[in-house]
Amino acid sequence: MLKIFGAPSRYIQGAGALATLGQYAALFGRRAALVIDRYVHGVLGPRIDALCAEHGVALTPLIVEGDLTPELIAQLRAQASDAGIDMVVAVGGGKSLDAGKAVAKSAHCHLITVPTVASNDAPTSKNYVLYDEHHNLLAVEHMLFNPTVVLVDTAIIATAPVHFFRAGLGDAISKKFEAEQCQRNGGKNMYDGAPLLSAQLIADGCLRTLLADGVDAVAAAGTGQPTPAFERVVEAMILMSGLGFESGGLSIAHALTRGLPKIGGVATALHGLQVAVGLLVQLDLEQRNDGMLADLTQWYAQVGLPTTLRELGAADTPGDADLTLAAELTLKARHAANFDRELDVATLADALRRHA
Repeated sequence: MLKIFGAPSRYIQGAGALATLGQYAALFGRRAALVIDRYVHGVLGPRIDALCAEHGVALTPLIVEGDLTPELIAQLRAQASDAGIDMVVAVGGGKSLDAGKAVAKSAHCHLITVPTVASNDAPTSKNYVLYDEHHNLLAVEHMLFNPTVVLVDTAIIATAPVHFFRAGLGDAISKKFEAEQCQRNGGKNMYDGAPLLSAQLIADGCLRTLLADGVDAVAAAGTGQPTPAFERVVEAMILMSGLGFESGGLSIAHALTRGLPKIGGVATALHGLQVAVGLLVQLDLEQRNDGMLADLTQWYAQVGLPTTLRELGAADTPGDADLTLAAELTLKARHAANFDRELDVATLADALRRHA
């Protein structure tokens, strides 16, 4: 199997990074679709319009509302086609960025992502997730290439509620362990290739950064004042985590996000918080003897991540039927095969029960 590594063409991070949007957009044309939700458009829309107009780029807003369903994607793509766009600028959280990816894929054009929260590593990846009208996951789709430019303004990220930041920690902390499982067991990464050593080293660096600076970074989240520790952790959560999972591969922690939402009360938990609990289940199944499970559980408490299904939002202790269904759906996910041994439903359900 060939080894494949992918990444954005350019990543820019720092307080005030948004000010460069116009100059980057102007590299790709004069007409851009601005994919954004109504709230973020109200807060940042006028500033984004001015930054792009200064460089001769006109914007057509495409407002994202509700779940990212095939119907919504079709509407946004039709609006973009009517506008005759040269590029897509996606601004906001994961939903708006994913919508931007879907539009850019159909328009065969460049994509600039501008995250306003650091709740996951969507800004750097080519993947986007579709749901049905009942918020059930339908499919994970892919652009042909990663976003061309990723603009991460940490002054904006630092104003977002700390709850989103914690979710980003949860999404990122798993990547070293999932990449290890994928590489060790001959799995494929998100490019359908074998992982390169570079991806594992990046995922390792992601973990080291989170453990070293995560507590201090959480203290800065929501203050609007990015600190050096905050900057390092944002880089780990968005860039290192994104490269680590996409080129390194995934395993049980992310596969569990297919099953956990079927447990009552868990479906509304942010993706990264589900992954955080999923990682503890994965490490449990790995039967590690290096103390990592205990160390991470302690770190979770320090940064405010959930360690059990109850803390994740489960209303009651999950019953056998819920745990069995969650295990069945998890094992159907492609990433579940990237593990040291073949798991059965009963084994996975038991592991979930230990973390209820």
